[in-house]
Amino acid sequence: MLTLHTIRAALGAKPGAEETFPFDTVTLVVKVGGKMFALLALTDDPLRLSLKVDPDHGDLLRATFPAIQPGYHLNKRHWITLTLDGTLEDALVYELIDESYRLVVRGLPRRMRANLEGDQG
Repeated sequence: MLTLHTIRAALGAKPGAEETFPFDTVTLVVKVGGKMFALLALTDDPLRLSLKVDPDHGDLLRATFPAIQPGYHLNKRHWITLTLDGTLEDALVYELIDESYRLVVRGLPRRMRANLEGDQG
């Protein structure tokens, strides 16, 4: 089962990832290029992780997994919230982190994208 430490490590390992606390001291917001790609409720038990998602993929995920709901306090079409209660496969969570990161990077200016892609190589 994923822990706070493993989730933070996965988010922080993304090129250009920056941890911020713009809302309060318990909601970690991870950004790339100044744009959010993940929110993690640090004190929730079980942990809750919100990620950006392609709308059609989000619909499928919400219909398939009870632990995946519309984004909590976010645009319900473009964000999902995962309850990390052990019912979701770790590989799926990591895949969704990757997808969220890619979606946000794809929307960044070309120069910023090129710098991030260079960091990955």
